[in-house]
Amino acid sequence: MDQPQTGAFVEMKGVTKHYAGVTALEGVDLTVAAGEAVCLAGENGSGKSTLIKILSGVEPASAGEIRIGGKTMSRFSPRMATAAGLMVIFQDFSLFPNLTVAENIAFAGELAGRRRFFSARSARAAARSVLDRVGVDIPLRARLETLPVAHKQIVAICRALACEARLIIMDEPTASLTEREVRALLGIIRLLKEQGVAVVFVSHKLAEVLEVSERVVVLRNGRKVVEGPAGTFDTASLAMHMTGREVRDAAPGPVPDSGDTLLRVEALDKPGSFRNVSFDLSAGEVLGITGLLGSGRTSLAKSLFGLVAPESGRIAVSGADVPLGDPVAASEARIGYVPEDRLTEGLFLTQSILRNVAVGRLGDHERGGFLQHRALAAEASGWLRRLKVKAPSVAAPVQSLSGGNQQRVVLARWMARAPRVLVLNGPSVGVDVGSKADIHDIIRDLGARGLGVIVISDDLPELLATCHRILVMKGGRMVEEIGAGSVTEDELAHRLAS
Repeated sequence: MDQPQTGAFVEMKGVTKHYAGVTALEGVDLTVAAGEAVCLAGENGSGKSTLIKILSGVEPASAGEIRIGGKTMSRFSPRMATAAGLMVIFQDFSLFPNLTVAENIAFAGELAGRRRFFSARSARAAARSVLDRVGVDIPLRARLETLPVAHKQIVAICRALACEARLIIMDEPTASLTEREVRALLGIIRLLKEQGVAVVFVSHKLAEVLEVSERVVVLRNGRKVVEGPAGTFDTASLAMHMTGREVRDAAPGPVPDSGDTLLRVEALDKPGSFRNVSFDLSAGEVLGITGLLGSGRTSLAKSLFGLVAPESGRIAVSGADVPLGDPVAASEARIGYVPEDRLTEGLFLTQSILRNVAVGRLGDHERGGFLQHRALAAEASGWLRRLKVKAPSVAAPVQSLSGGNQQRVVLARWMARAPRVLVLNGPSVGVDVGSKADIHDIIRDLGARGLGVIVISDDLPELLATCHRILVMKGGRMVEEIGAGSVTEDELAHRLAS
């Protein structure tokens, strides 16, 4: 494979980072030229985030050399990185929701210029100039909190450009975007490259990474394991380099011929979210529900577990009605729900794995008013083994785990409660390729064990790999049912967009 080009804008040589005796990076080299897009790939824990923190001045390297524009940086801080033209766009964008679009774009530039007074007019002019540069029209006076995620992403990019960024590092930029929004973002990245702005692109969505990048650098266990032109990789080879093992595509097996309707949804209606939604779910079936942003799929997911109250309709498990808008009743009916945002909706991050798994099972391990901690720990440990959670013990705090392992802890909590129907909203959002494949194996196994599983996702390969049927939502309505194996990913994407 080709060697990195010389004359790079950014050069990192032999970068090493130790944390209290743990080696997070070992002798990593990275170069980025002006106008080049470089994919930095690797599983969670591979060292990507550490490398980004060092490059942006947030963390000092334990050893190694950093050169920016040919100048060796003996000392490096976030302010120095910004002054050199390096900007990082994190997954949460780090924007101000209560400020306008113009204020968010101009804010960093105002600080860098050490201006004593803020001019709303000049801020709007600066913001308009940058938005025109990327060919996007967003209302300058709109408060950021009112915007969709895709527009917030663009505001974050424009803020970096307003600071005269020469290299923009994008950490999981497409994690919360729909397929159409991803297309628009990739178009903006291509435009930036034409203008001489370099991009380091970190993403778990491998096809997107390969489409927009000229070069790929793969980290595994803190070391660079391979580097080369993007055209020499495909998703399978990239996944193998990232994980050190072959990650094979799989497909759902046949639906068990039980003939039992486990879940029935009839004429479910929530004005403004979804209209007249009806479908059945059989025991052992994995059913996918997909749609673009605003299709109503997320509200529908929450309504199945009672977190959103429909105005009318019926939900029944094995013929028994479940009260609408009542999560306790849904749980008692043995419906489980794994939310898309596991960090704020699905986990107690500072608490132990044991407590997160046991939170819904305390009553089953109580004797005479006392908890049976040994039994709780044994049950939690059993689920960790079954779901292959990588953790030192059940006493470890959940926040110390990778995204994929955190998602498995949420699954373990619900599996411990023996659900009959499990609703998975974005089951692999933000997890690496190896964990994603493992989670897909778990989903297929749940169906094989006779659970009814609903996968709500806009990740089309995920739906095709796990689901027996896929329901398509548009404008709050179910518009199409697609059988397993009857469409390709491109055909499914076309149906969603049309």
